[in-house]
Amino acid sequence: MNPLSYVFIFLGGIIVGILGALLGIGGGIFFIPFLVLIFHIPMHQAIGTSIVTVIATSSAVASINVGRGWSNIRLGMTLELATTIGAIFGGVTANLISGATLAKIFSIIAVVIGFLMLRKVETHEHAKPIREEEDLGKLGGSFYDAAEGKEIRYRVKKPGIGLVASFIAGNISGLLGIGGGVIKVPAMNLWCNVPIKAATATSNFMIGVTAVASAFIYFAAGQIEPRITAVAAIGVLLGSRIGLMIGDRLHSRWITTVFALLLFGLAVEMFLR
Repeated sequence: MNPLSYVFIFLGGIIVGILGALLGIGGGIFFIPFLVLIFHIPMHQAIGTSIVTVIATSSAVASINVGRGWSNIRLGMTLELATTIGAIFGGVTANLISGATLAKIFSIIAVVIGFLMLRKVETHEHAKPIREEEDLGKLGGSFYDAAEGKEIRYRVKKPGIGLVASFIAGNISGLLGIGGGVIKVPAMNLWCNVPIKAATATSNFMIGVTAVASAFIYFAAGQIEPRITAVAAIGVLLGSRIGLMIGDRLHSRWITTVFALLLFGLAVEMFLR
C-alpha cells in the first residue's frame, strides 16, 4: 500500500470518528465499507481494523461522558457480562465464515441499522424519571441535564431484556466489527427505563470493553494489520474528539437521516461486491 493510501485512511478515520461521536453507534458500520470498497482490503482484515477503531472511539467519548456523570458504570458493567460473551462467540464464528458471506451478513445488518436510525429521528424520550425521594435501586442512576436544567433520576427496569439485547449486540459486534449501540441504546431506553442521554453514554462506555474481547480473537487469527490499524485508530480518535465538540451545535435529525440513507447505499454496494 502506498503512502497516499495511508493518508486517505487517516482522513477516513477522522470522518468515521466524527460520525461515531455524533450518532452514538460506533463508526465501524461506515469504516468497513470504506476499507473494503475503496482499498479492497479483505473483509476479515477490515473487521479487525474496525474493532480497534471502535476501541478508540469509545475511549475518546466515554472518558468525557463519565466525567459528565451520564454513563451508568454499574449498569454498563452488568450488561457487559452478556455483551462480552456474545462478542467472543461472534469473533470465533467470523473466522469460520468466508469473506463473501460476511459481506452479505454485513449488508443485511446495515439495512436494519439504517431503518433503526431513521426510526430514532422520530423517537422521543420514553424513560420516566423518578422523584427525588424514590429509591434508585441497585442499577439506577442520576445525572444533571443542562438542557432540562435539573437532575434526572431513574430506576432501571427489566434488566433481563437488557442482558439479552446486550448478548445480541456483542455477537454482532464480534462477528462484523461494528459497535452494538444501535441495539443497546433503544433497549435501555425503551424497555429498561434509562434516559436517552444516559443510555447513549453507557453504550459508548460498553462498546470499547466489548471490542477489546473481540480484538484479541482477530489478533490471534492474524486479521489485524498493524500499520493500517494504527493510522485508522489515530484518525478515529481525533475525529471522535471533533465530533464531541461540534455535536451540541448540529441538529442530529438531519444528520441521522442523511447517514441512514448513505448506509442503505453502502449496504447495496457490499451485497453486490
